[in-house]
Amino acid sequence: MPEPTTSERLVREIVAAAADKKAEDVVVLDMDEAVSYTDYFVLLTGANTRQTRAIAEEIQHRLRKEHRPARVEGEREGDWILVDFIDVVVHVFTTTARDFYRLETLWGDVPRLDVSGEV
Repeated sequence: MPEPTTSERLVREIVAAAADKKAEDVVVLDMDEAVSYTDYFVLLTGANTRQTRAIAEEIQHRLRKEHRPARVEGEREGDWILVDFIDVVVHVFTTTARDFYRLETLWGDVPRLDVSGEV
């Protein structure tokens, strides 16, 4: 099995942090061939805005020592929080927002990274 890339290791750290805050429906899209600005999208769902904020905060807290996001958007509203680590972009949704924006459908042709062992 090949050694995981730096981006893939970051994805796995993000997924582990999100799992600790009970994130659901974790999907990782391998964006490397589809776009030039990032390697992965990590899509996560929280039950409500309080949980989405807790998930986003936990990810940032756990990665703080080695990875700081370039930007974070949507924390105040909490329906869709974007945490941009450049190589990995995290999308934390409420169920309603995820159903509305349907990023899995929009990017349905890109491969997925299996992180089932991390959740």
